[in-house]
Amino acid sequence: MASKSTIAGDVLLYVPNLIGYLRVICTVLSLILMISFPQRWIIAVILYVASFVGDLFDGMAARKFDQCSLFGGLLDMVTDRCSTAGLLCALSHEHNERPVLVLLFTMLIILDISSHWCQMYFTSSFKQHHKSAEGNRNSFALVRWYYSYYYFFGYCCVGTEFTYVAIYILTKVTSLDQYETVRLGCEYFLMISIPACITKQIVNVSQLCSACHAVAAHDAEQKNK
Repeated sequence: MASKSTIAGDVLLYVPNLIGYLRVICTVLSLILMISFPQRWIIAVILYVASFVGDLFDGMAARKFDQCSLFGGLLDMVTDRCSTAGLLCALSHEHNERPVLVLLFTMLIILDISSHWCQMYFTSSFKQHHKSAEGNRNSFALVRWYYSYYYFFGYCCVGTEFTYVAIYILTKVTSLDQYETVRLGCEYFLMISIPACITKQIVNVSQLCSACHAVAAHDAEQKNK
């Protein structure tokens, strides 16, 4: 008997994509709490971290159940970028009386979204995954190295995200004596995570330039045929 054909509805209900939907829900709820109900900041942080950790499990589920999909990759990328942008917006809201910080957080949003969008566009144009060695064979050396070494990649991504989380927590606990241990923990953690965050921004700049150069090189190649 012939096997059942896969339809769009089946892909939408893949296990990793269901995890992705839960990530979206956690992110949305956390941002609502951060901005509209700031007194619930502990729950907001828990929800945000849960969404971030879910990024690990959706990938594991995709491989375990053989349910990798373009839609899953798209959902994962959009969730990651929107989550980070939302948290940076929440930080801007917390520091709205300090224009320099608001500008910094805004520039980080722009760099994060533009670099990843260009990378995704570049590799998708050649029908490659944006993290694959084949997809990045024409990328700058730093970008190739970044996606080739899992632990370095993880350090930069996790360090960057938790730098923003730690800064958010500090905005809530700095003036509260009962959270002195939390404050000290965040400050010590930032000593480890800030270098990762800075490195990630350097990679983002390189990724943006690399992707734009690769697309321009492809245009030139097509023009010369």
